[in-house]
Amino acid sequence: MIDLTQFTPWTLFTDLGFISILLLVGKFIRVKVKLIQQLFIPPSLIAGLLGLAFGPNGLGWIPLSNDLGTYAAILIALVFGALPLSSPNVSMKEVAKRVGPMWAYAQVGMLLQWALVGLFGLYVIKLIWPDLNDAFGIMLPTGFYGGHGTAAAIGSAFEGLGWDEARSLGMTTATVGVICSIIGGLLMVKWAAKHKQTAFISDFDDLPDELRSGLLPEDKRDSIGEATTSSISIDTLTFHVALVFVVAFLGYMVSQTVKVYYPVLELPVFSCAFIIGLVLKKFFDATTISRYICPQTTQRLSSSFTDMLVACGVASIKLGVIVKYALPLIVLIIAGVAIVWCITFFLGRRLAKTFWFERMIFAWGWWTGTMGMGIALLRIVDPKLSSKAMDDYAMAYLPIAPIEILLITFVPILFVNGLGVWLLLACLVLSLLILLLAWKMGWWITRS
Repeated sequence: MIDLTQFTPWTLFTDLGFISILLLVGKFIRVKVKLIQQLFIPPSLIAGLLGLAFGPNGLGWIPLSNDLGTYAAILIALVFGALPLSSPNVSMKEVAKRVGPMWAYAQVGMLLQWALVGLFGLYVIKLIWPDLNDAFGIMLPTGFYGGHGTAAAIGSAFEGLGWDEARSLGMTTATVGVICSIIGGLLMVKWAAKHKQTAFISDFDDLPDELRSGLLPEDKRDSIGEATTSSISIDTLTFHVALVFVVAFLGYMVSQTVKVYYPVLELPVFSCAFIIGLVLKKFFDATTISRYICPQTTQRLSSSFTDMLVACGVASIKLGVIVKYALPLIVLIIAGVAIVWCITFFLGRRLAKTFWFERMIFAWGWWTGTMGMGIALLRIVDPKLSSKAMDDYAMAYLPIAPIEILLITFVPILFVNGLGVWLLLACLVLSLLILLLAWKMGWWITRS
């Protein structure tokens, strides 16, 4: 039988086998269960919930090891390591010219979620439960805006700094966020349709089957990448996997080196991997190497690692931690949902000149769940993507990504050193300055 008393390479193999089985079961459920289709719940989340229920943190029927949380930390390094390799070369001038209002909307939405919910946790929830960690409040934006990947990243960083419960809390808010994104989003779509606020409204029944089941018919299948190397030398997929692993590995080495010489500065591996990826991308662009790196392939690898990350991350949630923090967590989630809704709805009506609801519903799905949830909601109200909301967000995110990485990197360090409130206030001030800029640039719109 399976020996879980000690970790061996076969333990890793067994864990991957069980997680893969759960992913396939999750996909089967998504294809067959109409309610799951209507809620757009991804198979990776279903797999994680099944692993949580039947794994060692639940009923104990599936003999998964206790290293699932560590797998999540490694997978997020691979995800962030792959991102720079697939990013397009677009100048900031081009971004500002085309999608300035969308940049302001997305940037302020991120900063305000961290600032307002974090401050609510510090000055409201901690008044009721004074023994809570100062960083308890930011566990909601960690899971909502950041998703399971950020929850794994920040949770791992906090664990290294002494707060072992952070990962479970972050994974929980990320899971709740996915559910809120769909249920809340569908309610908003019904409201918008009733009040004639949508430009391309579509009922769920009108959506193509591939969006509901997730299975693509033969005539709608896209290539996942191009062969840039001859298999007689090295297979293209092997080449790209090796690139991503090298980036993540170098990020790990940088993180460990910094830890040796500056123990106080606990740089997360994923942040270092992202920086290494940016540096290597510049080098590759300056040489001919970039011609042999397929963006679609690296994107697919990043998505694959994310699926595994969500499954492992959710399955690693410690239910005892959730029970311990149940009441303050419920209060945090209710307040957080209200705050995020106000931010999304209010700013969406004032920073989008055209198709404001389509852009707002995409933001809601993204800021509470994942980018995939945002796309799913957008396809309901804009089946042909005529609003260009997704294209504009993709371009607007380019200058946002470095700020998000810096925020995720230094949140644990600053909170552990008692400086978290200053970070939250800085986010608040910066968001107000961006809104002032939006008003000065004529991006602010008054709607009745």
